[in-house]
Amino acid sequence: MESDTSLHVPSDIPAHALGLHAKQEHIQVDFAAAVLAGLARTPRSIPCRFFYDAAGCKLFEEIVKLEEYYPTRVEAALLEVHGVEIAKLAGNGRVLVEFGSGSSRKTSLLIGALGNLPAYIPIDIAGESLREAAEWLLARHEELTILPLIADFTKTRALPKAAQGYRKLGFFSGSTIGNLTPIEAQAFLANAAKLLGPGSVFLIGVDLKKPTSILLPAYNDARGVTGAFNLNLLARINRELDGEFDLSRFAHDAVYNEAQGRIEMYLVSLARQAVHILGRTFTFADGERIHTENSHKYTVPEFHALARTSGWQPVKAWTDSDNLFSLHLLRFD
Repeated sequence: MESDTSLHVPSDIPAHALGLHAKQEHIQVDFAAAVLAGLARTPRSIPCRFFYDAAGCKLFEEIVKLEEYYPTRVEAALLEVHGVEIAKLAGNGRVLVEFGSGSSRKTSLLIGALGNLPAYIPIDIAGESLREAAEWLLARHEELTILPLIADFTKTRALPKAAQGYRKLGFFSGSTIGNLTPIEAQAFLANAAKLLGPGSVFLIGVDLKKPTSILLPAYNDARGVTGAFNLNLLARINRELDGEFDLSRFAHDAVYNEAQGRIEMYLVSLARQAVHILGRTFTFADGERIHTENSHKYTVPEFHALARTSGWQPVKAWTDSDNLFSLHLLRFD
């Protein structure tokens, strides 16, 4: 079930007000099933949605501040420069629905440009981070009504009843859509169209294709924060699933797959070893990889073509002067 709890209340909200305890139990079961299935297949993989436990969220907040990691600061700059135009094209009186809301820092820029909103609905699987982000937003937008959904944003089927009767503006930032394969992205966009409904508009951040001299450092930063973020997935397995990973025997790696137009992230075994998880034993060869994330890059025409396959029509796209990142406003009739 998805939480349908208004957060237009004082900031000392107890965890149970968001349904965190029940949700956490469900998430842990999902995590266990995904890890056991992913490590049993060949090649091995673990879905990137499990990066974002409390420790992972903190590490990601460090990543977005890195000099090498351009998407967050460029997207924020685009929202600051074009926010008024985006709000005008989107239209007034819309409920703002954010998919994978995270810390909601960039969302504050959009909320400021939009003015009075009937409600803001952040959808995220990380319940505690959702709560912290909601409190942060309320401190800056006191009149904002927040209706959080603790859920997998790719599978959300219904919005809170309080949102009924309003037109919707979807927001999907950070180029998170790049973590989905084109087929998954098409399915997500189709589901979002059903969720937001006819007459809705959708603002999506999309990372652009660019030289590997820019791309690779963004995922292999000099300080090793991205590596720590990737390795935290194994640490989370140790914490939550009685795993026995020795993190010193695995390494982070990120490569660009030219044919697929995407960054691929892996955890690489540095030796032949056996790892125990929930009573299961997994044997790794020296150099064997666990695939943890894709980050697809698009040209503006490529993304417009993808959007159209799911019923969305491009309204306008904005890019920075260096052509690093893009914002796309779409409509669904």
